[in-house]
Amino acid sequence: MLSLIKLPRVFTINQVPKVFHEDSIISGYRHPRSSATDCILSLFQLTNETLNIWTHFLPTWYFLWKLVMVVLIQRAWQDSFTWPLLIFLFSCCIYPLTSSCAHTFSTMSARARHICFFFDYGALSFYSLGSAIVYSAYVFPDKWMNSLFHQYYIPIAVLNTVICTALACYSRLGFPFLQYNHDIMKRFPECQRPKFSKYMRVVAFAYPYLFDNIPLFYRVFFCVGEGCTDMNTNILHYYHITLALLTGFLFATHLPERLAPGSFDYIGHSHQLFHVCGILATHFQMEAVEQDMMIRRSWLREHSLPITFASSLGAALFCVVQNLIIIILFSLPLLSGPVCKEKKHNKGKKRSSAKVSPCC
Repeated sequence: MLSLIKLPRVFTINQVPKVFHEDSIISGYRHPRSSATDCILSLFQLTNETLNIWTHFLPTWYFLWKLVMVVLIQRAWQDSFTWPLLIFLFSCCIYPLTSSCAHTFSTMSARARHICFFFDYGALSFYSLGSAIVYSAYVFPDKWMNSLFHQYYIPIAVLNTVICTALACYSRLGFPFLQYNHDIMKRFPECQRPKFSKYMRVVAFAYPYLFDNIPLFYRVFFCVGEGCTDMNTNILHYYHITLALLTGFLFATHLPERLAPGSFDYIGHSHQLFHVCGILATHFQMEAVEQDMMIRRSWLREHSLPITFASSLGAALFCVVQNLIIIILFSLPLLSGPVCKEKKHNKGKKRSSAKVSPCC
């Protein structure tokens, strides 16, 4: 059936505008002015994005199944103790689905690419808050329960999600209210300083992860003796932490393709491995917090802070609203002027067969 459909053509790095370039990826690029139909058809051909899409799209259904099981079996809406798990599982569904959609439709235009990844960043920061909410409810070590840090943990995590989304979006376009000045538009970080933009995104997502995991790191690595919650669940937390650190390493280093540019364009490059390790880390994280919740349920109900709407569902809704506002603020300038201007080449080399404007 697919043999009867004309699949979109793929291009090399020299045939697409700079804004679409990926570090050490030489070939397999889709047309930078793809239609929505072309983007969907590209799911069924091998490009440098194909596995990026599927490695997040398929796990979405697994996490959705887990979410449905919690809603149907544990009757989450009737028991506030289950609300944090519900929010966490919802965030586990949202971030891979948003990522797969961003990778799918990011080649419709440079504007679409930026906006798609704005939503991707927002979904990741929401997942960060989901992790903080579920950690506050079930994972905190016994001796930290009801401490001052525990009381302010969720409010700080909410603030971190706003900072994370804003900083990640800024790394692509700079300050949105300056973008109406077309002279400023020539200085978009993503176009002019891609490495600096990447470092900013690493910081944007590493910071909330490290903060969210302070109670977990203390519990599994530093706490000894009474009140340290030393249970069999800790081995699952070790798996999650190891895979999460590997995920960050792959995202920051662009290995293995940096060692052999062009050799991992379609299969095995860092972003694919980053997706796989991230999903596996989320799986072990989910298994660990579910086990913590079940094993510690009676003790937590008696000793932990009460789970309220404000500390769970309310915080999640606030995060969604704030992230949408940030995404809108950063997206509006893209509709009023060119996205970026590439530097002119003095030797008069002709642009190759993609034949598209570098800005659009």
